Amino acid sequence: MVGMIKIMLRLRTPLCFYSAVSFTARFSHVVFQSPFRPFLVCGSAHFLNPCRKLHIGADGMKSSPDAAPQRLPFSRVTEEDLTFFKKILPGRTITDPDLVEASNVDWLKSVRGSGEVLLRPQTTEEVSQILRYCNSRNLAVNPQGGNTGLVGGSVPVYDEIILSTSLMNNILSFDDISGILTCQAGCVLENLSLYLADRDYIMPLDLGAKGSCQIGGNVATNAGGLRLLRYGSLHGTVLGLEVVLADGRVLDCLATLRKDNTGYDLKQLFIGSEGTLGVITAVSVLCPRKPRSVNVVFLGCETFEQLLKTFQLCRGMLGEILSAFEFLDSECMRLLNTHLKLPNPISDCPFYIVIETSGSDPDHDAQKLHNFLEEAMTSLLVTDGTVATEDAKIKALWSMRERVTEALTHDGFTYKYDISLPVERIYQLVTDMRQHLGNRAKSVVGYGHVGDGNLHLNITTPAKDPAVLAAIEPFVFEWTANFQGSISAEHGLGLKKRNYIYYSKPSQAVALMGNIKAMLDPKGILNPYKTLPDNL
Repeated sequence: MVGMIKIMLRLRTPLCFYSAVSFTARFSHVVFQSPFRPFLVCGSAHFLNPCRKLHIGADGMKSSPDAAPQRLPFSRVTEEDLTFFKKILPGRTITDPDLVEASNVDWLKSVRGSGEVLLRPQTTEEVSQILRYCNSRNLAVNPQGGNTGLVGGSVPVYDEIILSTSLMNNILSFDDISGILTCQAGCVLENLSLYLADRDYIMPLDLGAKGSCQIGGNVATNAGGLRLLRYGSLHGTVLGLEVVLADGRVLDCLATLRKDNTGYDLKQLFIGSEGTLGVITAVSVLCPRKPRSVNVVFLGCETFEQLLKTFQLCRGMLGEILSAFEFLDSECMRLLNTHLKLPNPISDCPFYIVIETSGSDPDHDAQKLHNFLEEAMTSLLVTDGTVATEDAKIKALWSMRERVTEALTHDGFTYKYDISLPVERIYQLVTDMRQHLGNRAKSVVGYGHVGDGNLHLNITTPAKDPAVLAAIEPFVFEWTANFQGSISAEHGLGLKKRNYIYYSKPSQAVALMGNIKAMLDPKGILNPYKTLPDNL
């Protein structure tokens, strides 16, 4: 393979960064970011701190559509409530503010709630008892998995009870013939991947947050990730769910059948519902066989048009072995270099591509990859690149894509947007946003899943700036709607984007969503202030 690629590309000096299998070529023409108003919870009947300011960064600015609404008239936790919780969850009813604090703040540290009770059930029956009681008492509940969300959907807005699934981490069964895994909702994605790897299988999704995120949260947010191009969304790979409804009833739809056409497919309601319709307690998912041959290619392109043509060529020539096609721009590379000290594995280019192939025959895959690379280089679509075939070097190349989010956290306050667009429009939004903001932004970067038409647009400023936010929103949503895109491709709506839903959904659809919510959770105790707009 080494000699083949070097000859193919007429290498003069082989590039040796991630693997001996590398190549180069030269040609002559070659978050939440809303200024929350301060909210105070003051009441003499409250059993803990009687007056606490909610939401980080309260600055007295005029409320924006993504600011928190006024607190709804839910009950407040009393000593009697704590007695009940401690009885059914001995040692797992947490009220120590220092221990609860981490569950009140989102991963981006952009949203902070004031939940004062953290419940850690281990079984579906315990979740059922909790919700049955909370529903009878009109106590709001915030379901929480790994707390890796980016739209404020996983933390309290006010003093909601935090119901963590982190101790619900048992694998219930695995069928090594069908590849169907059944597990509790609190299983960490990476742990499931390791479990399956020992059995020659993989999870159908892979996320940068795999070391922390939980499968229940993945399903509740319909997480996309790096393998969606190959294996599809969770709407297809999730075969069954067990869900506890707001009144404590357990909905057992934990099927392990690939085909079941008996009535409505109720599990689909809960995939992507962000914990507003029920608490997912167990999942059955169809897992693919572990590929015997994996290759990762890191390429450079001069224009986004060349990148798209490379994608077309890639789909046609790699076909069934193509498992991922990701991109990042030169601004992302600059942040990786500057903040994480990750060196560029190839020469500087305006755009970079990460391609992954996975198959069952190394020789077959190598030949298909050879043919694709030869065509891409001779067609002048790519100007530089490197290939990795070893696990450690594959991970190193993937880190150039997966760690962009981490690099952004070191660049200043980050405004994050997860947009779905027709593929040919993806980068136009980045270009237009740079022109629109001018020197008001420190960085405007674009990266994401080309194969899915999913752009991650990120804008940084030295500090949170309401004027910049006002310039970004609703400009970004109007632009997206104008090209028939979605304002949330895979992150969900949560708290931050709930009131922008009309940019992507007609009013009739949103009204029907409200009807479903009212039917399944008439008191509205499950993850209030999230997903649906305030004006329903």
